[in-house]
Amino acid sequence: MMRGNEVIGILFAYVHEERVRELTENRVMASIPYGGRYRLVDFALSNLVNSGVNKVGVITEQNYQSLMDHLGSGKTWNLSRKREGLFLLPPFGAEISRTDGLVSSLASIHRFLRNSKEEYVLISNCDTVSNIDYRDVFRFHSEKNADITVIYRHGTSPDTDKNVVYTVDPEGYVRDMLIKRGSDQNCNYGIGKCIIRRQKLMDLVDEAMSRNLYDFDRDIMQRNLKDMKVYGYEYTGAAYTITSFKDYFEANMALMDPKVRAQLFPAAHPIYTKVRDDMPAKYGLGSSVENSIVADGCVIDGEVENCVLFRGVRVKKGAKLKNCVIMQDCVIGEGTKLDYVVADKNVEFDMNRNMAGSSSYPVYVSKGSRV
Repeated sequence: MMRGNEVIGILFAYVHEERVRELTENRVMASIPYGGRYRLVDFALSNLVNSGVNKVGVITEQNYQSLMDHLGSGKTWNLSRKREGLFLLPPFGAEISRTDGLVSSLASIHRFLRNSKEEYVLISNCDTVSNIDYRDVFRFHSEKNADITVIYRHGTSPDTDKNVVYTVDPEGYVRDMLIKRGSDQNCNYGIGKCIIRRQKLMDLVDEAMSRNLYDFDRDIMQRNLKDMKVYGYEYTGAAYTITSFKDYFEANMALMDPKVRAQLFPAAHPIYTKVRDDMPAKYGLGSSVENSIVADGCVIDGEVENCVLFRGVRVKKGAKLKNCVIMQDCVIGEGTKLDYVVADKNVEFDMNRNMAGSSSYPVYVSKGSRV
Protein backbone atom coordinates (compact mmCIF):
# COMPACT_ATOMS: atom_id res chain seq x y z
CA MET A 1 0.00 0.00 0.00
CA MET A 2 1.35 3.37 -1.10
CA ARG A 3 1.71 6.10 1.57
CA GLY A 4 2.09 9.88 1.45
CA ASN A 5 5.73 9.81 2.58
CA GLU A 6 6.57 7.80 -0.56
CA VAL A 7 5.31 10.65 -2.77
CA ILE A 8 6.84 13.97 -3.88
CA GLY A 9 4.38 16.68 -4.80
CA ILE A 10 5.29 18.80 -7.84
CA LEU A 11 3.17 21.94 -8.24
CA PHE A 12 3.20 24.08 -11.38
CA ALA A 13 2.68 27.60 -10.08
CA TYR A 14 2.35 29.31 -13.46
CA VAL A 15 0.26 26.98 -15.68
CA HIS A 16 -2.68 28.62 -17.53
CA GLU A 17 -2.02 32.09 -16.14
CA GLU A 18 -2.55 33.59 -19.61
CA ARG A 19 -6.27 32.81 -19.21
CA VAL A 20 -6.68 35.33 -16.38
CA ARG A 21 -4.19 37.93 -17.49
CA GLU A 22 -5.92 40.63 -15.42
CA LEU A 23 -5.06 38.78 -12.21
CA THR A 24 -1.63 37.45 -13.23
CA GLU A 25 -0.02 40.63 -14.52
CA ASN A 26 1.91 41.04 -11.24
CA ARG A 27 1.68 37.52 -9.78
CA VAL A 28 1.69 33.86 -10.78
CA MET A 29 -1.46 31.76 -11.08
CA ALA A 30 -0.74 30.05 -7.76
CA SER A 31 -0.78 33.30 -5.79
CA ILE A 32 -4.15 34.59 -7.04
CA PRO A 33 -6.19 35.53 -3.93
CA TYR A 34 -9.39 33.56 -3.33
CA GLY A 35 -12.22 33.32 -0.83
CA GLY A 36 -11.39 36.21 1.50
CA ARG A 37 -8.06 35.00 2.90
CA TYR A 38 -6.57 32.24 0.74
CA ARG A 39 -4.49 31.94 -2.41
CA LEU A 40 -4.93 29.19 -5.00
CA VAL A 41 -1.68 27.49 -3.97
CA ASP A 42 -3.09 26.97 -0.44
CA PHE A 43 -5.52 24.36 -1.77
CA ALA A 44 -2.90 22.42 -3.76
CA LEU A 45 -0.41 22.46 -0.85
CA SER A 46 -2.93 21.69 1.91
CA ASN A 47 -4.34 18.73 -0.05
CA LEU A 48 -0.84 17.24 -0.29
CA VAL A 49 0.08 17.84 3.35
CA ASN A 50 -3.26 16.50 4.64
CA SER A 51 -2.61 13.33 2.61
CA GLY A 52 0.76 12.72 4.29
CA VAL A 53 3.05 14.14 1.57
CA ASN A 54 5.98 15.91 3.24
CA LYS A 55 8.14 16.88 0.26
CA VAL A 56 6.79 19.40 -2.24
CA GLY A 57 8.55 21.22 -5.08
CA VAL A 58 6.91 24.36 -6.50
CA ILE A 59 7.98 25.16 -10.08
CA THR A 60 7.84 28.89 -10.84
CA GLU A 61 8.61 30.91 -13.94
CA GLN A 62 8.38 34.67 -13.42
CA ASN A 63 6.51 37.17 -11.23
CA TYR A 64 6.92 34.80 -8.31
CA GLN A 65 7.86 37.37 -5.62
CA SER A 66 4.38 37.41 -4.08
CA LEU A 67 4.35 33.59 -4.09
CA MET A 68 7.70 33.45 -2.26
CA ASP A 69 6.45 35.98 0.26
CA HIS A 70 3.28 33.93 0.82
CA LEU A 71 4.98 30.52 1.12
CA GLY A 72 7.97 31.66 3.17
CA SER A 73 9.72 28.64 4.66
CA GLY A 74 6.57 26.50 4.39
CA LYS A 75 5.98 26.62 8.16
CA THR A 76 2.24 27.25 7.73
CA TRP A 77 1.91 23.86 6.01
CA ASN A 78 4.32 22.12 8.41
CA LEU A 79 6.86 21.92 5.57
CA SER A 80 9.67 23.81 7.31
CA ARG A 81 11.85 20.85 8.33
CA LYS A 82 15.43 19.60 8.34
CA ARG A 83 14.64 16.84 5.86
CA GLU A 84 12.27 17.09 2.94
CA GLY A 85 9.79 20.00 3.26
CA LEU A 86 9.07 22.78 0.74
CA PHE A 87 11.33 23.49 -2.23
CA LEU A 88 10.88 26.51 -4.51
CA LEU A 89 12.22 25.62 -7.94
CA PRO A 90 12.73 28.96 -9.73
CA PRO A 91 14.09 29.23 -13.28
CA PHE A 92 17.59 30.38 -12.27
CA GLY A 93 20.21 28.92 -14.54
CA ALA A 94 17.76 26.70 -16.40
CA GLU A 95 19.16 25.92 -19.82
CA ILE A 96 15.67 25.12 -21.03
CA SER A 97 12.86 27.57 -21.69
CA ARG A 98 9.86 26.62 -19.60
CA THR A 99 7.51 28.38 -21.94
CA ASP A 100 7.78 25.38 -24.26
CA GLY A 101 5.60 23.23 -22.02
CA LEU A 102 5.47 21.15 -18.87
CA VAL A 103 7.96 18.61 -20.22
CA SER A 104 10.77 21.19 -20.40
CA SER A 105 9.85 22.38 -16.89
CA LEU A 106 10.17 18.82 -15.61
CA ALA A 107 13.47 18.44 -17.48
CA SER A 108 14.77 21.56 -15.75
CA ILE A 109 14.24 19.93 -12.31
CA HIS A 110 15.85 16.63 -13.35
CA ARG A 111 18.49 16.85 -10.61
CA PHE A 112 15.84 17.50 -7.94
CA LEU A 113 13.92 14.41 -9.08
CA ARG A 114 17.05 12.28 -9.38
CA ASN A 115 18.24 13.15 -5.86
CA SER A 116 14.85 12.42 -4.30
CA LYS A 117 14.28 9.10 -2.55
CA GLU A 118 10.49 8.90 -2.89
CA GLU A 119 9.10 6.34 -5.32
CA TYR A 120 6.17 8.33 -6.73
CA VAL A 121 5.49 11.84 -8.02
CA LEU A 122 2.14 13.62 -7.81
CA ILE A 123 1.97 16.36 -10.44
CA SER A 124 -0.61 19.12 -9.98
CA ASN A 125 -1.51 22.50 -11.45
CA CYS A 126 -2.61 25.26 -9.08
CA ASP A 127 -5.60 26.52 -11.07
CA THR A 128 -8.26 24.29 -9.43
CA VAL A 129 -9.90 25.04 -6.09
CA SER A 130 -10.75 21.68 -4.48
CA ASN A 131 -10.26 19.63 -1.33
CA ILE A 132 -9.01 16.19 -2.43
CA ASP A 133 -7.91 13.45 -0.06
CA TYR A 134 -5.10 11.95 -2.12
CA ARG A 135 -4.91 8.90 0.16
CA ASP A 136 -7.91 7.51 -1.74
CA VAL A 137 -6.03 8.13 -5.01
CA PHE A 138 -2.87 6.46 -3.63
CA ARG A 139 -4.96 3.40 -2.66
CA PHE A 140 -6.59 3.28 -6.11
CA HIS A 141 -3.20 3.61 -7.85
CA SER A 142 -1.74 0.72 -5.81
CA GLU A 143 -4.76 -1.56 -6.27
CA LYS A 144 -4.71 -1.11 -10.04
CA ASN A 145 -0.91 -1.39 -10.21
CA ALA A 146 -1.10 1.55 -12.62
CA ASP A 147 1.78 3.30 -14.39
CA ILE A 148 -0.12 6.59 -14.29
CA THR A 149 -3.35 7.55 -12.52
CA VAL A 150 -5.05 10.72 -13.75
CA ILE A 151 -7.70 12.49 -11.69
CA TYR A 152 -10.81 13.52 -13.62
CA ARG A 153 -14.32 14.82 -13.07
CA HIS A 154 -17.49 13.88 -14.91
CA GLY A 155 -19.65 16.73 -16.16
CA THR A 156 -19.47 19.75 -18.42
CA SER A 157 -15.84 20.77 -18.86
CA PRO A 158 -15.13 24.33 -17.64
CA ASP A 159 -12.69 24.79 -20.51
CA THR A 160 -14.08 23.63 -23.83
CA ASP A 161 -11.10 24.91 -25.87
CA LYS A 162 -8.16 23.20 -24.16
CA ASN A 163 -9.74 20.39 -22.20
CA VAL A 164 -8.37 16.86 -21.94
CA VAL A 165 -11.16 14.28 -22.22
CA TYR A 166 -10.74 10.64 -21.18
CA THR A 167 -12.66 7.53 -22.22
CA VAL A 168 -12.69 5.44 -19.04
CA ASP A 169 -14.07 1.89 -18.77
CA PRO A 170 -16.00 0.67 -15.65
CA GLU A 171 -12.74 -0.60 -14.09
CA GLY A 172 -11.20 2.86 -14.38
CA TYR A 173 -8.86 1.95 -17.27
CA VAL A 174 -8.27 4.87 -19.67
CA ARG A 175 -9.03 3.54 -23.18
CA ASP A 176 -8.63 6.81 -25.05
CA MET A 177 -7.76 10.43 -24.50
CA LEU A 178 -8.65 13.47 -26.60
CA ILE A 179 -7.01 16.90 -26.36
CA LYS A 180 -8.67 20.23 -27.18
CA ARG A 181 -11.88 18.44 -27.93
CA GLY A 182 -14.07 21.56 -27.75
CA SER A 183 -17.16 19.73 -26.48
CA ASP A 184 -19.77 21.24 -24.18
CA GLN A 185 -21.38 17.83 -23.54
CA ASN A 186 -20.91 15.86 -20.33
CA CYS A 187 -17.54 14.12 -20.42
CA ASN A 188 -14.67 12.86 -18.24
CA TYR A 189 -12.38 15.88 -18.17
CA GLY A 190 -8.96 16.14 -16.52
CA ILE A 191 -8.21 18.64 -13.75
CA GLY A 192 -4.43 18.74 -14.20
CA LYS A 193 -3.43 16.15 -11.56
CA CYS A 194 -1.78 12.75 -11.93
CA ILE A 195 0.41 10.21 -10.10
CA ILE A 196 3.35 8.43 -11.72
CA ARG A 197 6.47 6.54 -10.59
CA ARG A 198 9.42 8.92 -10.25
CA GLN A 199 11.79 6.82 -12.40
CA LYS A 200 9.10 6.32 -15.06
CA LEU A 201 8.52 10.09 -15.21
CA MET A 202 12.22 10.82 -15.59
CA ASP A 203 12.55 8.24 -18.40
CA LEU A 204 9.51 9.61 -20.26
CA VAL A 205 10.72 13.22 -19.91
CA ASP A 206 14.22 12.31 -21.14
CA GLU A 207 12.79 10.52 -24.17
CA ALA A 208 10.40 13.37 -25.01
CA MET A 209 13.18 15.99 -24.72
CA SER A 210 15.46 13.97 -27.00
CA ARG A 211 12.72 14.12 -29.66
CA ASN A 212 11.94 17.85 -29.19
CA LEU A 213 8.53 17.05 -27.69
CA TYR A 214 7.35 19.43 -24.96
CA ASP A 215 3.62 18.93 -24.36
CA PHE A 216 2.93 16.67 -21.35
CA ASP A 217 -0.63 15.66 -22.33
CA ARG A 218 0.06 15.11 -26.02
CA ASP A 219 3.69 13.95 -26.09
CA ILE A 220 3.86 11.87 -22.92
CA MET A 221 0.33 10.80 -22.03
CA GLN A 222 -1.40 10.44 -25.39
CA ARG A 223 1.67 9.23 -27.28
CA ASN A 224 2.33 6.41 -24.76
CA LEU A 225 -1.26 5.59 -23.83
CA LYS A 226 -1.28 2.15 -25.48
CA ASP A 227 2.07 1.14 -23.94
CA MET A 228 1.23 2.07 -20.34
CA LYS A 229 -1.40 1.15 -17.77
CA VAL A 230 -3.19 4.47 -17.39
CA TYR A 231 -6.12 4.59 -14.98
CA GLY A 232 -8.56 7.36 -14.15
CA TYR A 233 -9.75 8.24 -10.64
CA GLU A 234 -13.05 10.16 -10.59
CA TYR A 235 -13.18 13.02 -8.10
CA THR A 236 -16.78 13.83 -7.17
CA GLY A 237 -16.37 16.66 -4.63
CA ALA A 238 -16.62 20.41 -5.29
CA ALA A 239 -13.96 21.73 -7.68
CA TYR A 240 -13.62 25.04 -9.50
CA THR A 241 -11.08 25.31 -12.31
CA ILE A 242 -10.15 28.92 -13.07
CA THR A 243 -10.11 29.08 -16.88
CA SER A 244 -11.28 32.69 -17.28
CA PHE A 245 -11.89 35.85 -15.28
CA LYS A 246 -15.61 35.01 -15.21
CA ASP A 247 -14.76 31.57 -13.72
CA TYR A 248 -12.71 33.28 -11.02
CA PHE A 249 -15.63 35.53 -10.11
CA GLU A 250 -18.10 32.62 -10.08
CA ALA A 251 -15.77 30.45 -7.96
CA ASN A 252 -15.75 33.21 -5.32
CA MET A 253 -19.52 33.69 -5.51
CA ALA A 254 -20.04 29.91 -5.10
CA LEU A 255 -18.74 30.26 -1.54
CA MET A 256 -22.05 31.87 -0.54
CA ASP A 257 -23.54 28.35 -0.71
CA PRO A 258 -23.03 26.56 2.65
CA LYS A 259 -22.85 23.17 0.86
CA VAL A 260 -19.91 24.36 -1.25
CA ARG A 261 -18.15 25.76 1.82
CA ALA A 262 -18.67 22.46 3.66
CA GLN A 263 -17.01 20.55 0.78
CA LEU A 264 -14.10 22.95 0.30
CA PHE A 265 -13.37 23.52 4.00
CA PRO A 266 -14.17 20.33 5.97
CA ALA A 267 -12.91 20.40 9.57
CA ALA A 268 -11.02 17.12 9.14
CA HIS A 269 -9.15 18.40 6.07
CA PRO A 270 -8.33 22.08 6.70
CA ILE A 271 -6.94 24.52 4.14
CA TYR A 272 -3.90 26.27 5.62
CA THR A 273 -2.80 29.78 4.67
CA LYS A 274 -0.36 32.47 5.78
CA VAL A 275 -1.59 34.12 8.96
CA ARG A 276 -1.93 37.88 9.17
CA ASP A 277 -2.71 38.89 12.75
CA ASP A 278 -5.61 41.25 12.19
CA MET A 279 -8.27 42.28 14.64
CA PRO A 280 -11.77 40.80 14.09
CA ALA A 281 -14.03 42.55 11.56
CA LYS A 282 -15.71 45.66 12.98
CA TYR A 283 -19.29 46.60 12.07
CA GLY A 284 -20.51 50.19 12.56
CA LEU A 285 -23.95 51.03 13.95
CA GLY A 286 -25.51 51.82 10.57
CA SER A 287 -23.90 48.94 8.71
CA SER A 288 -25.74 46.08 7.02
CA VAL A 289 -24.14 42.82 5.84
CA GLU A 290 -26.07 40.08 4.08
CA ASN A 291 -24.94 36.72 2.63
CA SER A 292 -21.25 37.72 2.47
CA ILE A 293 -17.82 36.49 3.48
CA VAL A 294 -15.99 39.11 5.53
CA ALA A 295 -12.36 38.48 6.56
CA ASP A 296 -10.47 39.72 9.64
CA GLY A 297 -9.50 43.36 9.86
CA CYS A 298 -12.43 44.70 7.82
CA VAL A 299 -14.25 47.83 8.99
CA ILE A 300 -17.83 47.99 7.67
CA ASP A 301 -19.88 51.18 7.99
CA GLY A 302 -21.91 50.77 4.77
CA GLU A 303 -24.06 48.07 3.13
CA VAL A 304 -22.61 44.79 1.86
CA GLU A 305 -24.62 42.12 0.07
CA ASN A 306 -23.45 38.91 -1.64
CA CYS A 307 -19.76 39.89 -1.50
CA VAL A 308 -16.36 38.43 -0.64
CA LEU A 309 -14.26 40.93 1.32
CA PHE A 310 -10.60 40.14 1.96
CA ARG A 311 -8.59 41.22 4.99
CA GLY A 312 -8.44 44.87 5.94
CA VAL A 313 -11.16 46.20 3.59
CA ARG A 314 -12.76 49.48 4.69
CA VAL A 315 -16.36 50.23 3.61
CA LYS A 316 -17.31 53.79 4.59
CA LYS A 317 -20.74 55.21 5.43
CA GLY A 318 -23.32 55.26 2.69
CA ALA A 319 -21.29 52.90 0.46
CA LYS A 320 -23.23 50.00 -1.10
CA LEU A 321 -21.52 46.86 -2.35
CA LYS A 322 -23.37 44.09 -4.14
CA ASN A 323 -21.96 40.96 -5.88
CA CYS A 324 -18.35 42.12 -5.46
CA VAL A 325 -14.96 40.57 -4.74
CA ILE A 326 -12.87 43.16 -2.90
CA MET A 327 -9.27 42.19 -2.18
CA GLN A 328 -6.96 43.10 0.67
CA ASP A 329 -6.75 46.63 2.11
CA CYS A 330 -9.13 48.31 -0.37
CA VAL A 331 -11.01 51.44 0.73
CA ILE A 332 -14.56 52.11 -0.49
CA GLY A 333 -15.39 55.81 -0.15
CA GLU A 334 -18.60 57.29 1.29
CA GLY A 335 -21.67 56.97 -0.93
CA THR A 336 -19.90 54.78 -3.51
CA LYS A 337 -22.03 52.09 -5.19
CA LEU A 338 -20.39 48.99 -6.69
CA ASP A 339 -22.10 46.04 -8.36
CA TYR A 340 -20.32 43.07 -10.00
CA VAL A 341 -16.87 44.55 -9.41
CA VAL A 342 -13.59 42.72 -8.69
CA ALA A 343 -11.10 45.10 -7.06
CA ASP A 344 -7.49 43.93 -6.71
CA LYS A 345 -5.37 44.78 -3.65
CA ASN A 346 -4.99 48.34 -2.29
CA VAL A 347 -7.60 49.99 -4.53
CA GLU A 348 -9.11 53.27 -3.28
CA PHE A 349 -12.55 54.38 -4.42
CA ASP A 350 -13.29 58.08 -3.86
CA MET A 351 -16.63 59.38 -2.59
CA ASN A 352 -19.85 58.90 -4.57
CA ARG A 353 -18.42 56.71 -7.33
CA ASN A 354 -20.72 54.37 -9.31
CA MET A 355 -19.40 51.26 -11.04
CA ALA A 356 -21.36 48.27 -12.31
CA GLY A 357 -20.61 45.20 -14.40
CA SER A 358 -22.78 42.13 -14.96
CA SER A 359 -22.70 38.49 -13.88
CA SER A 360 -21.25 37.47 -17.26
CA TYR A 361 -18.79 40.38 -17.39
CA PRO A 362 -17.66 41.68 -13.98
CA VAL A 363 -15.60 44.89 -13.95
CA TYR A 364 -11.95 44.52 -12.89
CA VAL A 365 -10.01 47.30 -11.12
CA SER A 366 -6.25 46.71 -11.11
CA LYS A 367 -3.99 46.63 -8.07
CA GLY A 368 -3.21 49.95 -6.37
CA SER A 369 -5.60 52.01 -8.52
CA ARG A 370 -7.37 55.13 -7.33
CA VAL A 371 -10.85 55.46 -8.82
